[in-house]
Amino acid sequence: MFECQIEPRYNETDAMGHIGNTTVPVWFEHARNPLFKLCHPTLTREDWPLIVAKVTIDYRAQTYYDHPVTVKSWVKSIGGKSFVFYQELYQQGQLTASGETVLVWFDYAAATTEPLPGWVRDRLSAHLLEG
Repeated sequence: MFECQIEPRYNETDAMGHIGNTTVPVWFEHARNPLFKLCHPTLTREDWPLIVAKVTIDYRAQTYYDHPVTVKSWVKSIGGKSFVFYQELYQQGQLTASGETVLVWFDYAAATTEPLPGWVRDRLSAHLLEG
């Protein structure tokens, strides 16, 4: 499991006074940084191997400006060319959002998907969500 603390900023609130729905995907992306380093340690753009195929988010409760949030992240499943990253957002111990991102191993030069390398599969397996 990966865990990331985020301090909400005032500009991330909306007219209703809570954190806007467009902020949570940004926080989830930020919390994926350890995963990116796991899959591509150099983080170089020239040979970046991942592309986002799908993002889903379930909003479960309101999230507010005045308290930090924690994003917990796991690998949910591993396929032949892709994997699913599952994330949960907590504020004051309450689950306020959860989501999944499908990431595909991708060759940008050839514009084609590729099988996940064995070393990547091994690293991802160490972070599989249990249960």
